[in-house]
Amino acid sequence: MTEFRDQDLTGARFERVSLRDATFTEAYLNNSRMRAVDFTGAQIRGGRFSESQLRGVEFVNVEIYGELQNVVVNGVDIAPLVDAELNRRMPDRAKMRPDDADGFRTAWAILERLWEGTVARARTFSESALHRSVDDEWTFIQTLRHLNFASAAWVDRMILGNASPWHAWDLPWDEAPGWDGIPWDREARPSLDEVLTVRRERQAMVRHVMESLTDESLGSEVTRTEPGWPRLENFPYAECLRIVLNEEWEHRLYAERDLTALENVN
Repeated sequence: MTEFRDQDLTGARFERVSLRDATFTEAYLNNSRMRAVDFTGAQIRGGRFSESQLRGVEFVNVEIYGELQNVVVNGVDIAPLVDAELNRRMPDRAKMRPDDADGFRTAWAILERLWEGTVARARTFSESALHRSVDDEWTFIQTLRHLNFASAAWVDRMILGNASPWHAWDLPWDEAPGWDGIPWDREARPSLDEVLTVRRERQAMVRHVMESLTDESLGSEVTRTEPGWPRLENFPYAECLRIVLNEEWEHRLYAERDLTALENVN
């Protein structure tokens, strides 16, 4: 098996080449040109297709989970159609993009209620099942650890100004570049109750911010330039909270999906 590591293959040409079962990690395919390429069975995680064009393609038995904006299929922008259908199926979803302080408080209350039900469902599983991955996605406990990281990053650090708010079990996203001083141990196996102890503290922190929120503060900006992540200048206060709402909403759906898969296995 040939391995390419830390090499610049810019401008390389591949013709009648088999890359079956190949693995690409941190590979840059910007402005690539592909013709008659077979992606059957391919798995792409953390991919970016901005400004991409696909012509003469076949999408059969395809599942796509991700953010859709200006996605035109056969001349039709499907993003608004998908968005409307998801809102129809889940009316609370439309409340996850609030514009005023009361809307943010409502959204967070919904999330806490929904997560309470999801955690109660998770408690019906064995501890080992909650450490089991479905389709190489995060386990249930890893999902909670990631949400703890998100709250620490966007609320404790960006809004409250704690330069290093981390807990040892916090878990960044898999494609994160990595930073000094920020924990990132995907293989750690804390118990559900141990992770929930941290989770409740982080939820209470966000709830307190929501309770004291005003429309004036929502219109402000925050800057954090200390070493670590995020490091942003003049970033919208409201966007910090919207990121947390989005993380909480989407990852609960993933968790419910995977719990269903675990039930079917058992």
